[in-house]
Amino acid sequence: MNSAKKDVLEAVGPRLRELRRRRGLTLAELSQRTGISESTLSRLEGGSRKPTLELLLPLAEIYAVPLDHLVGAPRTGDPRIHLRPVVRGDRTFVPLSDPGGVQAYKLLIPPTSHAEPELQTHEGFEWLYVLGGRLRLLLGDQSLSLKPGEAAEFDTHVPHWLGADGDQAVELLILFGRQGERAHLRARST
Repeated sequence: MNSAKKDVLEAVGPRLRELRRRRGLTLAELSQRTGISESTLSRLEGGSRKPTLELLLPLAEIYAVPLDHLVGAPRTGDPRIHLRPVVRGDRTFVPLSDPGGVQAYKLLIPPTSHAEPELQTHEGFEWLYVLGGRLRLLLGDQSLSLKPGEAAEFDTHVPHWLGADGDQAVELLILFGRQGERAHLRARST
């Protein structure tokens, strides 16, 4: 095995340990949620167990991160766009555009906790498209459940909250305009 591959494999364990700790999970809790034994998880994080797709897929789902984030895959595509995920609380944001103007990003939300949703308002306009899982969208006094292939748009001055609807992570594409720019215009026939 060449040294570059060896370095990538050695970095997986510490990355997994950091993700688990950031989410406040014990090995026992993670084992229960993934079906992977505590000893296997411990050896994986410690580097004595080789990461396999069978082990990484359930972990990527629990942590709501892309698989390439777990293995530290190199960035590809436009070199001006840095697809470095940002974790805020239990959510992972993957930027898909340069900052400024309308922003595009992928959002990964893990399964809902039992915490009460906290509606927020802020400047802007948002358009979202569900890629996977089911999204629970609280918008004003409405509670909506969106499945893959469905979209929503709203002014972010309206109190809103996004979360997973059920026991599966949800993956979204989001276009967001900070100054209230609309993500698209509807053509009207005359």
